[in-house]
Amino acid sequence: MSALASSVLLSLVSAVAYAGGAIVQERVAVSCPDRPYAPLRRPGWWAAVALNGLGGLLHVVALAYGPLSLVQPLGALTIVFALPMAALFVGRGAGATAWRGAIMATVGLAGLLSLVGTSGAQSLDTGRRVAVGLVTAGAVAALMIAGRAAHRHPAVRSILLAVASGTAFGMSSVFTKTVAVDWTGGVSAADLPSLAAIGVFATAGLLLSQASYRGAGLAAPLAALTVVNPVVAAVVGITMFGETFRYGTTGTVLALGCGVVAAGGLILLTTERIARTERESAASDEPAPAPPPGQPAAGEVLRPARAPAAPEAVYGDRDPARAGEFALPCAPFHGGPCVPVSVLDRRR
Repeated sequence: MSALASSVLLSLVSAVAYAGGAIVQERVAVSCPDRPYAPLRRPGWWAAVALNGLGGLLHVVALAYGPLSLVQPLGALTIVFALPMAALFVGRGAGATAWRGAIMATVGLAGLLSLVGTSGAQSLDTGRRVAVGLVTAGAVAALMIAGRAAHRHPAVRSILLAVASGTAFGMSSVFTKTVAVDWTGGVSAADLPSLAAIGVFATAGLLLSQASYRGAGLAAPLAALTVVNPVVAAVVGITMFGETFRYGTTGTVLALGCGVVAAGGLILLTTERIARTERESAASDEPAPAPPPGQPAAGEVLRPARAPAAPEAVYGDRDPARAGEFALPCAPFHGGPCVPVSVLDRRR
């Protein structure tokens, strides 16, 4: 098998692993709504972490065998693989609108990544690393606050958290590339802050991605995460590493068009999820239909009717029409008038 074919195969398996991890994360989010970020006691959570780690490892190995312009666009197939896998393994099918949005996001992202050119191996100095890290941390924090403020709209909250997750993952990739370039000249203690930044951003991305699946389904947060991650890395590469779009002005225009297509797919997925949530909420708020005559309503149990006691059994020989005069049962006393039973007990 050639190096190019190996790269393609590894990229496809990596996308499948990422899709499987996303499906497991979404199922864990549904079963643990009270632990949105890290349900550490659930085996499914660790299975999702393992699948995401496997996907990342295979992606790195694919980059070693093939060009970046091929491997990165193939990674966008994660969205396309996730929808049929969810329908097959967990019975979570996607409608036509979700499919259109997912395909639009995938095509737009693949086209955008294929137009980003590569540059020589470059690194960032300490000042730029600090500035990029602080800006990214501020952006992620702002998105988290916005997501918390949008708690009444699960789909919007999910997209905001997914964008935050993709931003953190993208910046983790940037620092990984920087450290890899530095290590070509030998490992040094000066890279420890960058390694710490990689760990912080990768962990934040994982936790935020888990939270983004709570109450918002699979397609919309996964698409947002898959699109934002490489786009953030590409923006940093263009602005700080000297990377450019291929084919000059034509390539730049095509890249902008691909970005619009990808954004349109995300918007379509978000609006589809919002509409579905509203329909589910309206269906839950509808009053239950009235039961047929003689049938119990929902949650109600019919009990056999009890025949009213005869007035004579309770009030002795008193007139039934005056039964309400006594609050206690009574009985005749030595042939005299009817008196309460409690009084009889005291006399005896």
